[in-house]
Amino acid sequence: MILLRAAALLRRGAAGLAALMAWAAGWNYVLCALFVTADILGRNLLGVSSAATVEVTGYMLACGIAWALAHTLACRAHIRVDVLVNRLPLSLRAPLHLLALLLLAGFAAFIAWAGWMLWDESALFDAHDNSALRIPLVLPQGIWTVGLIAFAAMCGVLLLESLLALLLGEPRRLDALLGSRSLQDETEEALQAVAMAKDGRG
Repeated sequence: MILLRAAALLRRGAAGLAALMAWAAGWNYVLCALFVTADILGRNLLGVSSAATVEVTGYMLACGIAWALAHTLACRAHIRVDVLVNRLPLSLRAPLHLLALLLLAGFAAFIAWAGWMLWDESALFDAHDNSALRIPLVLPQGIWTVGLIAFAAMCGVLLLESLLALLLGEPRRLDALLGSRSLQDETEEALQAVAMAKDGRG
């Protein structure tokens, strides 16, 4: 049980870091929208343009997605096809959740490795983009790769706790950790959002 508690503490720490990354990703999208809006207004009203809107916003979108992946996983918010698995008994459902996470962790490790290799190649050849800004590709690719590595790490942390839960005979804990979000989960989140909005207005 000590190992399981330690794994849970590690997972909560990773989830907290993932939440901060998701917060940064959200503000990144706000800045992206402001940048596009300013560029459109400047081009139509003043006849000026950044000349690199497509390139910069493309990097911002890619990095924002990567930085939000770990938090999305921690919140069990990824889209899932669970018509069949939720109807299975817990004794079958729990191992299937673990198998699904294992496959996801393998995919996450692969894309994190691929992102690192891409960054390493850009650093080796001092690659720059073709825009007027000539941005060194190691900058956006590095930020993007950090998000992918965080996603792979979150998969690993969840995998550790889930495996321990299964081995220690706690399939319900595994199911709560990896199972699809219930209607009650969605309702509680909506109520929390409403309460936060009220607090903000107050």
